[in-house]
Amino acid sequence: MKIKTPEINGFINDYVKDLRSGNASIFVGAGMSRGAGYVDWKGLLSDIAKSLNLDINKEYDLLSIAQYHVNANGRARINKKILEEFTEENEETENHRIIARLPFRTIWTTNYDNLIEDTCNKYNKIVDDKYAVKQLFQNKPKSDLILYKMHGDIDFPGDAIITKEDYEGYFSTHEAFITTLSGELISKTFLFIGFSFTDPNIDHVLSRLNFKYKKKDREHYCLLKKYSIHDFSGDQVELDYNLRKQQLFISELKRFGITTILIEDYTDITEILAEIEKRYNSHSVFISGSAVDYGEFTLLEAQSFIHLLSKEIIKKNLNVINGFGLGVGSAVINGALDAVYSENKKYSENQLVLKPFPQFPSGGKDLKQLWEEYRHNMISRAGIIVILFGNKENEDKIINATGVKIEFQIAIEKGLIPIPIFYTGYMAQEIFEEIANDYSKYNLTEELFNDISNLKLDKEDLNKSIREIISIIQKIAK
Repeated sequence: MKIKTPEINGFINDYVKDLRSGNASIFVGAGMSRGAGYVDWKGLLSDIAKSLNLDINKEYDLLSIAQYHVNANGRARINKKILEEFTEENEETENHRIIARLPFRTIWTTNYDNLIEDTCNKYNKIVDDKYAVKQLFQNKPKSDLILYKMHGDIDFPGDAIITKEDYEGYFSTHEAFITTLSGELISKTFLFIGFSFTDPNIDHVLSRLNFKYKKKDREHYCLLKKYSIHDFSGDQVELDYNLRKQQLFISELKRFGITTILIEDYTDITEILAEIEKRYNSHSVFISGSAVDYGEFTLLEAQSFIHLLSKEIIKKNLNVINGFGLGVGSAVINGALDAVYSENKKYSENQLVLKPFPQFPSGGKDLKQLWEEYRHNMISRAGIIVILFGNKENEDKIINATGVKIEFQIAIEKGLIPIPIFYTGYMAQEIFEEIANDYSKYNLTEELFNDISNLKLDKEDLNKSIREIISIIQKIAK
């Protein structure tokens, strides 16, 4: 699928803009969990339908199937079925990993499983789970995001929303959830993925909003797979019928202020999410480097150069990420904070992300393991890597820093755009020479490589040299 069509490109740009301003959220439906090996609604209720002598494939009102069973047999078997299907610890998908890395402050889901929170925990994020009304009135301290599980949690199957009666009473029993979601739909841009809009609960919320707020000031998006001939075993008549029905459905979503992005295959969701992450990260610059010697620079010149570079990155409304490398980190911090404090109403301390390396083994891991994890964590948050100097002392000799090379390799693996400032020498120069052999292998276009090759150091006017680097960064940042 070509994700850079005008429609998809415009959606991604608008959504990333809201994500950067903290005004974006995401609603995750059963399709996401199904991709990880869990059952969907039909799979969950298949055996229940058989016990009623019904064929699940012929039924569309699945709420009634669950309700018929409860009417006849009570709820115990459904509770057991939920536990059986969702307690197994399936591995998360790449979609879950991307969502966990993105800076959402809130995530909504109708899924019972723990895939979202478990994946966020792997990225050291503290999740405030809210699956019961009483939890809405208290917040977990120091949490990174709130996960609203509208239909309950696997650990409390008896409280899961699954029967017709559950849905009919939802407005009364879970009014606080509806109120909270209504507020978020007004104030944030939502992306719906893996979600069925036939859910009567969501349909009710959207209908209320549509009635109360006729003017649509907030646009939402959903990713929806377009029907293909393969979905109907080659039956063209059936395909044509369902395509007409799908278009009517898309028009209905538009009434609620939801724009549908049609995709050709479910794997396109991963591609779109990856592009969202890439564009979001393009505004974050990881500065890699270390130095005990500054080559052609004096100590003062080198510190001034690094200071100015970090300061100008912040002033372009971009973010600086740094691991506090020896001989480089202090100047990076000082430059960033200089920009922030000189205009604290325009720039924010949040634009500076520091990840100092641990100095002692912990958690059963040695320093090598910890440093590897820290590097991956830092670099995954950036879209650009700027490489400066890169040397260290070894037995009274100055050698190129292998740590900087490792950071470069991780960055390339993660799709970052490298900008080695070759005139700072050492590992930065070595990396530039490696890239020069075949720049296309290193996420660079010919234009960007030529711009990097033409960088010049002007010691009489360091600002001029910095402006050249900033110009390249701005070409990359979208």
